[in-house]
Amino acid sequence: MPIELLADLQSLDLSRVIVTHEEFYSRLQHRGTFAVIDGVLYHDPEKSIIVGYKDITPDQWWCADHIPGRPIFPGVLMVEASAQLGTYEFYERRPETRNVFLGFTGINHTRFRAVVEPTCRLTFVGNLCRVRSNLFTYRSQAFVDKNLVFEGEVTGMVIG
Repeated sequence: MPIELLADLQSLDLSRVIVTHEEFYSRLQHRGTFAVIDGVLYHDPEKSIIVGYKDITPDQWWCADHIPGRPIFPGVLMVEASAQLGTYEFYERRPETRNVFLGFTGINHTRFRAVVEPTCRLTFVGNLCRVRSNLFTYRSQAFVDKNLVFEGEVTGMVIG
């Protein structure tokens, strides 16, 4: 069965950053090595689609140890980046939640489809698929060039 893509990246203008790293993390509480997303390239609130990116370079903190001699971007960081992208989109969708903490509560239907190695741009697509008053789920996909390397669902909730 063919994989349903969340967005046609070829049809979107991804040539400019619309939300910088600094702007992104002015809304999220992550810092340092856990500020995984480099910026947002596209956001369509009506279609509940957001596209962010992470530039993978050989000088990043995880490269020396995962895996020595052949750095592979950790899958758990792809999941974390997806959760952060969804959290940002949820804050944009629900401005009244911007001063509360949103916690990561679950992962479903997750697959890693290819190895991600430096140097490349890892492009994440998030799509809101379920929302309740305090709980939300985003379907996520990540691509290197046109190749799907990750897909899954991340769930979060308003913690307070």
